[in-house]
Amino acid sequence: MVSGCRLHIWVIAGTLCMLLLTLPGCSTNDTNSKYADNPIAQRETMSQVSTIEALMEGLYDGVMTYGELERYGDFGIGTFDNLDGEMVGFDGSFYQVRTDGVAYEVSDNMTTPFAEVTFFDADLRQDLPEGLDYEQLREYVDDILPTINIFHAIKVEGNFSYMKTRSVPAQEKPYPPLDEVIQHQTTFVFNDVEGTMVGFRCPEFVTDINVPGYHLHFLNENRDAGGHVLEFVMEDAVVSVDYTSDFYMILPAEGSGFYDTDFTEN
Repeated sequence: MVSGCRLHIWVIAGTLCMLLLTLPGCSTNDTNSKYADNPIAQRETMSQVSTIEALMEGLYDGVMTYGELERYGDFGIGTFDNLDGEMVGFDGSFYQVRTDGVAYEVSDNMTTPFAEVTFFDADLRQDLPEGLDYEQLREYVDDILPTINIFHAIKVEGNFSYMKTRSVPAQEKPYPPLDEVIQHQTTFVFNDVEGTMVGFRCPEFVTDINVPGYHLHFLNENRDAGGHVLEFVMEDAVVSVDYTSDFYMILPAEGSGFYDTDFTEN
């Protein structure tokens, strides 16, 4: 559960240089010994590699291995080096959905230019009404959250009468911006499918850092297909939510292209 009103923001660039912002009047917890070699002090943290604006600008080179990413969470979404598909992660396993529609298990040496993960511990679990579409799910979950001003990890497990997802092809340099890549996305349609949607609901103030609102990826029950969620209609499903009050950002190191990108024009 969310404790107090603490919000931590750390930023790493190359070496571990940390900026810790603590809201006035809120206490902090001692570092858990489990993370003695890890900057994350406790599990209620969403850790993010790079920024969504960097991805929009075409910075697709992988900057962290998935072996390293696992230290920051067992649940999340993201992409891969060269923007090669969609990442779906839960229950400690990560999968890559490529444009052939197949979900492949991810090896530790694969890299990501952008990802967001957490250690998922459900604080809320509730059956969902039958027939919800994407917009109705957003509205329903927003109504049952205690606040929309922190990060929430979202897991929806169940049956869907309709599910539409997408993936994008691997890119070659010079990389085009993401809005051009999406014009060539591959979409997949599933009917009467059982599976799991995972992702995050980010607060509105994270514009340019992440995607405000809901960002969900899907994996079917057999864990062999899925993608970035575009549309769906539920039959019966359960939503689990992890209230995630802390945010930790890892910025790409020098030499990745991040240092030289002009983010002021967008």
